[in-house]
Amino acid sequence: MNFLEAVMHYDFLQKAMITSIMVGIICGVIGSFIVLRGMALMGDAISHAVLPGVAVSYFLGINFFFGAVATGVLTAIGIGYISQNSRIKNDSSIGIMFTAAFALGIILITLLKSSTDLYHILFGNVLAVRPSDMWMTMIIGVIVLISVYVFYKELLVTSFDPTMAKAYGLPNNVIHYFLMTLLTMVTVASLQTVGIILVVAMLITPAATAYLITNRLSTMIFLSAGFGVIASVVGLYISYKANLASGATIVLVATLLFGITFIVSPKHGVLWKAWRSRRKRLSY
Repeated sequence: MNFLEAVMHYDFLQKAMITSIMVGIICGVIGSFIVLRGMALMGDAISHAVLPGVAVSYFLGINFFFGAVATGVLTAIGIGYISQNSRIKNDSSIGIMFTAAFALGIILITLLKSSTDLYHILFGNVLAVRPSDMWMTMIIGVIVLISVYVFYKELLVTSFDPTMAKAYGLPNNVIHYFLMTLLTMVTVASLQTVGIILVVAMLITPAATAYLITNRLSTMIFLSAGFGVIASVVGLYISYKANLASGATIVLVATLLFGITFIVSPKHGVLWKAWRSRRKRLSY
């Protein structure tokens, strides 16, 4: 049975495919803003910081979405508070907060003796996604996409020129924490697909790939989402056929797409740069 027939036949593959596609889209969209703002480390911090909330949520028997979003947003606020009220720079405060939150999550999983499958939380298992997880991912995806559409101009201005945004009267801090909330929601939506450790790769790699191709944010967002979907679908196919870890396979496909673009991109590719440099030398 080929992969398409398997998707049509098996319910678990249908849920995995739908979830993977949505995760690829929303990671690509939010990742575009994260890359433009130079906040890759913040994405890493938020993805690790949700672990304590996941552990507590499973222990209380509630959906892990609530605990994960709460701890993710609190961590973002804590990072901002430390960097604004001490001599500690932003990257150092990020390192302090996300490692502390991640360590706390591991301790809570041990102490609470919850039924949390740490391996699947860390590395993802989209082939085991439940209907509730799929619908949660869909709902989060719709909320994130609508939010980006409605506040696109504000996110655009604050991403490219925070000083001008402040001059226009835009609340930079509020927009920053709004973006951090969306980032946390995307991280939570991606847990089943790629896991906590690998979600930062899906946030950064497709967006970085698109960044090598275009200078327009709107185009970058669409390309990034497209690369995210391609990586998710192809990675799911390979993981199903070769019986490999789904999250790791999806990330490796995304990295392969980046590598190809890095070499052959018309504007910033290594080959094109070498060709233009050679033509310039020959013209002299």
